[in-house]
Amino acid sequence: MNFRSDNESPVNAKIMQAIVDANTGFEESYGYDPYTLKLQEEMMQLFGCWCEVVPLTTGTAANSLATALSTPPYGSLFCYTDSHMNADECGAPEFFADGAKLIGVTGENGKINPELLDETLAGTGVHGEHECLPSAISLTQSTEAGTLYSMDELNKFKKIKQKYNLALHMDGSRIANAVASSGTSIADMTWKRGVDLLSFGATKNGAMLAEALIIFNPKIGKEIKRRRKRAGHLISKMRFISAQLLAYINDDLWLDLAKQANDLASEFYQQLKSTHEFIYPVQANEAFLRLNEEKIINLRQQGFAFHIWPGSTDIIRLVFSHCTQSSHVKMLINAIKSIK
Repeated sequence: MNFRSDNESPVNAKIMQAIVDANTGFEESYGYDPYTLKLQEEMMQLFGCWCEVVPLTTGTAANSLATALSTPPYGSLFCYTDSHMNADECGAPEFFADGAKLIGVTGENGKINPELLDETLAGTGVHGEHECLPSAISLTQSTEAGTLYSMDELNKFKKIKQKYNLALHMDGSRIANAVASSGTSIADMTWKRGVDLLSFGATKNGAMLAEALIIFNPKIGKEIKRRRKRAGHLISKMRFISAQLLAYINDDLWLDLAKQANDLASEFYQQLKSTHEFIYPVQANEAFLRLNEEKIINLRQQGFAFHIWPGSTDIIRLVFSHCTQSSHVKMLINAIKSIK
């Protein structure tokens, strides 16, 4: 009974079938195939605006290329201190951006505090050319803590972006969970809130290996093709990535899968919130729960798999995926309730 990570989940059947269907005959390589061309059109319909779609295989590539496009080697990008961008990319964003600096900003519930960011940016420039040039902001939606930036919060970041003439990137490895939870559209959550670059994730939510960098600002994205090639991410048989993404967004499959995961996380939270301590609000498909070490050992002995959060011995992270079984969630709830 796996609650370790949605990265460990199997591929959705419709997406797997799309890969099989694309595996017939010969098609032009390097993104000039009909699947990738169609994906460009379908994504523009999804977002309701012009955008450039760059199919990729990893979120690290999407985040790192976004950093390279938005932040010069002498620039700085501001992100949450414990964001995936800052803590779990092994320096790839800085590497792709030829040495640009990431600056962590703190806040509650896994989110950058916009007032603190504004204050930090207001204090830049004192050292002139001796300091990095503030160039971009990166927000994670949903966050590493399983929380969401509200529309009001996103509006604040849009104003900060405009005030300091910065680019705005959104790490959307779980963007489907965020959109499904918020009840708003992906357009309202992204480019209408000033987002210039979106890392659009699918792998965690049913794809085999499919991510995309979505570029809303053509001025920022003009060098993407050479950046992608230089980084080793120009995929020769791109049709197999694009076919996954086409199936993913067709008939709102991406939202249906995310809603299944979110609903199970919500059920888990509702059943235990009055008797157990949750570290963060459960707003998407992740839950962080405090349990004593004996209970954690007991749960593992019963066959439940999850992560003990790094730096702690009594906080577990539970991730609910597109194919997590409701029966397993109920068994987990009952097991936690029954352990004294």
